[in-house]
Amino acid sequence: MGKKDTSKNTLFYGDNLDILRKRIKDESVDLCYIDPPFNSKRTYNQIYLNIGEDKAQAQAFVDTWKWDNHAAQGYQEIISNFQGRFTKQTIELMKGLCNVLGNDSSLLAYLVSMTLRITEIQRVLKPTGSFYLHCDPTCSHYLKLILDAVFCPKGGDYKNEIVWCYKERELSRKHFNKKHDVIFFYTKSNNYSFNPDLLLEKYSDGTIKKFNYTDETGRKFQIRGKGGIYTGKQGLKIDLETTHPELVYRDYLDKSGGILPRDWWEIPFINRAAKERLGYPTQKPEALLERIIKASSNKGDTVLDAYCGCGTTIAVAQNLKRKWIGIDITYQSISVILRRFEDTFGKKISDSIILDGIPKDIESARALANKKDDRLRKEFEKWAILTYSDNRAMINEKKGADKGIDGLAYFWASQTDTEKIAFQVKSGTVGRKDIATFRSDTDDEKAQMGIFLTLEEPTDDMRKAAMAAGMYEHKLMGRPYNKIQIVTVREIIEEKKRLEMPLEGREVLKSAKLKSGQIQEKI
Repeated sequence: MGKKDTSKNTLFYGDNLDILRKRIKDESVDLCYIDPPFNSKRTYNQIYLNIGEDKAQAQAFVDTWKWDNHAAQGYQEIISNFQGRFTKQTIELMKGLCNVLGNDSSLLAYLVSMTLRITEIQRVLKPTGSFYLHCDPTCSHYLKLILDAVFCPKGGDYKNEIVWCYKERELSRKHFNKKHDVIFFYTKSNNYSFNPDLLLEKYSDGTIKKFNYTDETGRKFQIRGKGGIYTGKQGLKIDLETTHPELVYRDYLDKSGGILPRDWWEIPFINRAAKERLGYPTQKPEALLERIIKASSNKGDTVLDAYCGCGTTIAVAQNLKRKWIGIDITYQSISVILRRFEDTFGKKISDSIILDGIPKDIESARALANKKDDRLRKEFEKWAILTYSDNRAMINEKKGADKGIDGLAYFWASQTDTEKIAFQVKSGTVGRKDIATFRSDTDDEKAQMGIFLTLEEPTDDMRKAAMAAGMYEHKLMGRPYNKIQIVTVREIIEEKKRLEMPLEGREVLKSAKLKSGQIQEKI
């Protein structure tokens, strides 16, 4: 595979380090924003809206790091300057961190992972490109050192530490409550795009009253000078323009427009009732990304998010007429993004998106099923269930042996009542006993129907066992369905076979109001 042509919007499914190195061209991206894991030592669950947050959750990602083969290999790549990718400062910094933190530290494992990816992001940025890294105070001090070591020796520059303040419901009496995140803003060079006039904050009524002079054309202005703002007092004319013209100038209200953007942002957190809320953990407000994308890119520019999660960055980029590249390692995120885009921009939007890394044939499906990486243990199951259900089913996270139910979907059994469909996925050898076990698990789940998804072709005995489970009479559809159905991955890929049921709105995404057109912004 060659490196990606960034002229088309692309959603990559896979490890962002591998994709950045092999698929993204040098100096092809105008703006990159990432909201990576924060090393919070937490497990984040995705909430399936409209069911009840205590019952319908699935693990989205684990932000707990450990020193393993991935970390050790990454560390060796850095200190040996693999393929000349790393600056001297980066190498020495990583050696120093190893001495301070220990060579088997979980924190060092996290910093190695971030260093590898920040290095590749610096490479793919255009010389005029900008980079925003979203983090919190947990590791921001370490990440700033890494950013300086990667960007500054190559002509880049640190511009801002932006503080995003918000109010959230979690409170503590054991310390000052933590209500802000940190966003570092770097540029690849001193020649970069920045559009402050698009981010002007409105003047307060009190400030507007200070524009109390009027010129001969009727335009309001205030007098500014080195010593401050001179507005005069009621009934007293301060003619500084005549007495000290070298110190003052006219500040016209219709030209100023507002207050230039500052590095302290108060943008509301997404609350439980927010229309844009998707149920995805760590989802960021669209207003936050709108500010960043408007500030550091222009229409037609390419925006990259290498940890795109539920897709806020690329959805805002789409809305603001930017090209975009999104990358995520879990199919659960890819599913959320695809559904979000269809709900927001219409089903035809998927025709304009290149999906890269998603199984397109049996060989690639088998490769996904056989991945040894622990991070991808359930990815084949997620891909099979979500693809067959058109991204409407819920993933059932389970631990231990491969048994039980892998996913659920709710369908309308009548105008007022819903029932469950259970899913199980198998990638290895299957036989009649698997159907018998699945039938029992489906009954235990109190599901009216079960879908058995298999990579290998089913035997005749399996099909007979499925038929023996009987039929479910669907009153609303006016037709019977096999209570246990066998669907192969070949049918999903080659025949585009999908679940044909009136599913109830208990999905990963809360339906978004379809936009009839793009939001118009002044650019």
